[in-house]
Amino acid sequence: MATESATVVTKTQFAGYPLRRGKVRDVYDLGDEILLVATDRISAYDVVLPTPIPSKGVLLTQISRFWFGFFDADVPHHLIEVIDDRAPRGLEAHLAELRGRTMRCKKTKVVPIECVVRGYLAGSGWSDYRKTGGVCGVKLPSGLRQCEQLPQPIFTPATKEESGHDENISFEQACELVGKPCMTLLRDRSIDLYNRAAEYAKSKGIIIADTKFEWGALGGEYLLIDEVLTPDSSRFWPVDAYEPGRDQDSFDKQYVRNYLTTLVEVGKWNKTPPGPELPPEVVANTAAKYREAVERLIGKTLIY
Repeated sequence: MATESATVVTKTQFAGYPLRRGKVRDVYDLGDEILLVATDRISAYDVVLPTPIPSKGVLLTQISRFWFGFFDADVPHHLIEVIDDRAPRGLEAHLAELRGRTMRCKKTKVVPIECVVRGYLAGSGWSDYRKTGGVCGVKLPSGLRQCEQLPQPIFTPATKEESGHDENISFEQACELVGKPCMTLLRDRSIDLYNRAAEYAKSKGIIIADTKFEWGALGGEYLLIDEVLTPDSSRFWPVDAYEPGRDQDSFDKQYVRNYLTTLVEVGKWNKTPPGPELPPEVVANTAAKYREAVERLIGKTLIY
């Protein structure tokens, strides 16, 4: 099992390799390739919390690896390998920290659009629907309930922001940013991947309510990149507890959000840094949900 020492690869370890540190992942530039390190950091309200979730990065990497393999026959992607028993040349001394949580990937030119596909009416989509009768400019039937399944999945792109929230935009706006041929192709691919994944996941007891895909250009084609269909990039709900008209149980950081909401309500936190420490029971429950998602989708979790 990954230990807390593996939650963050320190800034100085890989001298000579440029580092881009995200909220929960670290990206090392190896030239024609990158190392995508999924740490155990967790964020909420765009604030990185001081308490890690043990093995979170390992569990999410297992899910991404599964989906890359699931689509491998007909969807080009950036994954070369997950670091298991062999580190890249020159990084052998860091195998223990990289193992299980690091993807070695082809480097692409990232398309600056989050390709969001929604199959259910939740989150910001539900808020938008109540105000406008649609989601991101996509008109929907009247009378839909919170978390209700949509007649068919919809594509609602968003801008990629380095800090703060991504901004929902219309399909037409996305076309203006990256070109209509590119956006049309990625829209159709994204909806197709969502439909295939949702069908498989439902057979395993998980509803994928929505998700976001990222794509990158390399050698004249678009590759599926980043993490894929994890509880951090998607809403996963248990089939056996699903009931439209209310918030759903989930396989992600629900326990973290619930705990932080109680702090906000009593004025102990204002959603700005620094974030509060998480109690042991919140950490344990959150880790258990991530692990359950892996076990339902894949059948087992790998222990490192």
